[in-house]
This record gives sequence, structure tokens and C-alpha cells, in this order.
Amino acid sequence: MTQNQVLYMAREAVGAVVLVGGPILGVALMVGLLVSIFQSMTQIQEQTLTFIPKVAAVIVVMLLLGPWMLSVLTVYTTNLLTQLATFGGM
Repeated sequence: MTQNQVLYMAREAVGAVVLVGGPILGVALMVGLLVSIFQSMTQIQEQTLTFIPKVAAVIVVMLLLGPWMLSVLTVYTTNLLTQLATFGGM
């Protein structure tokens, strides 16, 4: 296996991680920002207030985008196993 092949596989892995994790992290970031703005406007300084909306938003995103995420990971895994067989010379 050459250095270019390893870099290709690493680039594909990072791409799959960004595609799958990006929407979840983006929604959690937006919900956290909205809750923080709400807390500063109302002067509620409860630290645990952010957890329930974030968890609920992440669960909703995972339910909505779960099949798409699974297909992305399935395609990535299939390509990885195919490329490993090709790179290994089998």
C-alpha cells in the first residue's frame, strides 16, 4: 500500500465523518446558541437548561436524517473494503 493510497483512504474517512457528523453538530450548535441568547435576555443562569433542548434537537435530526446517514456510512464502508482488497492486491 502506497502513501497516496493511505492518504486517499484517510480523505474519504474525513469526508464521511463530516457528512454524517456535520448536521448533528450544526443543530446542536444552533440550539445551544439560541438557548444562550434566551438565557441572557431573561437572565436565567441555569447551567442545565441547555441540555434538554440540545438532546431533543439531536434526536430529531437523527430520526430525520438517520437513513441518509446510514447510506453514507454504508457506501463508505463498501468503498473502503473494495479499495482495501484492491490495494492489497487480492
